Amino acid sequence: MNDFLLLVLAVVVMLMGSFLCSGVEAALLTVNPVKVHELARRPRPVQGAKRLEALRQRLGRTLAVLVIANNMFNIFGSIMVGGFASAVFARHGISGPALPLFSVALTVLVILLGEILPKAIGTRLAMPVSLAISPGLSVISRLMLPLVLLLERLLPAITAENEISTDENEIRLLARLGSQKGQIEADEAAMIAKVFQLNDLTARDLMLPRVSAPTLAGHQSLDDQRDTLLHHHTAWWVVLGEEVDEVLGVASREQLLTALVERRGASPAAELCEPVEFVPEMIRADRLLTSFRRNGSRVRVVVDEFGGFVGVIGPEAVLAVLAGWWRKPLAAPEAIP
Repeated sequence: MNDFLLLVLAVVVMLMGSFLCSGVEAALLTVNPVKVHELARRPRPVQGAKRLEALRQRLGRTLAVLVIANNMFNIFGSIMVGGFASAVFARHGISGPALPLFSVALTVLVILLGEILPKAIGTRLAMPVSLAISPGLSVISRLMLPLVLLLERLLPAITAENEISTDENEIRLLARLGSQKGQIEADEAAMIAKVFQLNDLTARDLMLPRVSAPTLAGHQSLDDQRDTLLHHHTAWWVVLGEEVDEVLGVASREQLLTALVERRGASPAAELCEPVEFVPEMIRADRLLTSFRRNGSRVRVVVDEFGGFVGVIGPEAVLAVLAGWWRKPLAAPEAIP
């Protein structure tokens, strides 16, 4: 075979190896780890997703394998190709600037075709490139494991595992970016932000204070409190006893009006109430919403640290936060002396 053809073939092999290593390295660094995790956890995982997730978990080890391979092509390959080119030029009597020009051309080709172009392609096509190369890269990583373990002893930093983690601010930002790009609806992004707001609010922030809460005297009959029932269109009533802060239970307006229609108005309100569930005023709104979902939707009586009745709260108060209807009350203005 012609010497020059062998030289060209050696250059092509070196550039192809460098191209592949650089492109895969760029793809692995830019691929979305959350998307990889989602593809790997599907009932039917995408082909290569599980191997890719394993490679991403040990990213330092994976990059070490790619860097070793890339430098074998770029450095060792360049030295070998340069030596072979020098021998070919000497055998054919080509002297003068031929070898320096070949070295400059080879350097330019390595920079363009072995670094810049493959990294641009790997970055743009990160997911398909990563999924396609993950099976082969897993095999190479196993073959090079003894060398990598030796490097890990010398450089402990590459042994760290990459765990997927996030926080509220990142999720808010991702939701906002997704809304701007049209990938999720604007109201969905706003709802996500309001869900995190629940963790910052308490029952005290959302409750109806005791002074405004609808209450009935438990020892009085419904007939005696008929006007109160008919003129206040609240869904639930708190039934109070004769003692201070004595809460006997809660009763729905529908149940009380039904009793009046059935001519049971002589019955005291205490006989028609249901057991009450108390919640502390400092309970977070997200836990309160879970309580409503698990134990029914009737109102909760809010109590302070001493067990005193301070207000009532229903599921609609928490849902109002998610719907965007709730607004933080303005602070009362300071008195002017």
